[in-house]
Amino acid sequence: MIRTFFLGFIRLHIVYHASKEPIFGLDMIRELGRHGYELSPGTLYPILHNLEREGYLVSKKKLINGKFRKYYYATDSGKKALTEAIINVNELMDEIKY
Repeated sequence: MIRTFFLGFIRLHIVYHASKEPIFGLDMIRELGRHGYELSPGTLYPILHNLEREGYLVSKKKLINGKFRKYYYATDSGKKALTEAIINVNELMDEIKY
């Protein structure tokens, strides 16, 4: 069950960062690592793809130093879902404070 909770937190982190600026996989692995989440590319990329398929992210390829890199951006649906999630998380945190 803990893994399921953390996957939800990870998804929120990803959409949050993608709502602030374009993100790419390796950078998100590093950012999530700073928050204590150790993810491999084999874990992160399916999450990114699912968020895109669900309509929360959209991707665009950019040529960087001769290689294509896929950048992800939050969609309007992703930003709306993030806002709703933040409200729910804040309500939960107020309720479960020790």
